[in-house]
Amino acid sequence: MTTVLIVDDQTLQRLGFRMLLEAQSDMTVAGEATNGSEAVRLTAELRPDVVLMDVRMPGMDGIEATRRIAESGGRSRVLVLTTFDLDEYAYEALRAGASGFFLKDARPDELVVGIRAVAAGDSVISPGITRKLIDTYTQRVPGGRAAAQENRLAQLTDREREVLTALATGATNTEIATHLHLAESTVKSHVSRILTKIGARDRVQAVIFAYDVGLVRPA
Repeated sequence: MTTVLIVDDQTLQRLGFRMLLEAQSDMTVAGEATNGSEAVRLTAELRPDVVLMDVRMPGMDGIEATRRIAESGGRSRVLVLTTFDLDEYAYEALRAGASGFFLKDARPDELVVGIRAVAAGDSVISPGITRKLIDTYTQRVPGGRAAAQENRLAQLTDREREVLTALATGATNTEIATHLHLAESTVKSHVSRILTKIGARDRVQAVIFAYDVGLVRPA
């Protein structure tokens, strides 16, 4: 059973999410929060599998709440909801530690699949959106290699750097396997080792790392 904490300052929005999630046989709503501060507190208390996080809320916003939840080192993973259009907060939320984001106008079945994916440890940003988001906002966010990032990058083999570079362009495991002439199972193994070596929670964070260290650059 996947437990979900709903975070949104709009009552009707929370009600809609609750009705959708409670209609699923494998999901249950652990609680609701109306702002970032409540989200951080309830996440620590309830330890939900997934925190469904709105970005724009009064008081502490979803970005800061996501950062605090990620830095706590707990088991809860954050799925950010965004309108995306000109929404610079989406990229900042990913940098803060979110495992992905969904458009608020996504179909109900898409959102349910996304929550399941995040709970399973996957990211929920499609390759096309990944490219657009990264290309748009990495140009506005200060980067530069810190010593810690250099050390993590140095741990990667040449092949792992190739896989990370392909991953950062939004390529799927299948596409990476085809491009590098590898078995898909081998690519999955490489990705797993890359995440461990660079200290990334998931593929989304690996993409952010790749851009931060300059391994790839916006088109």
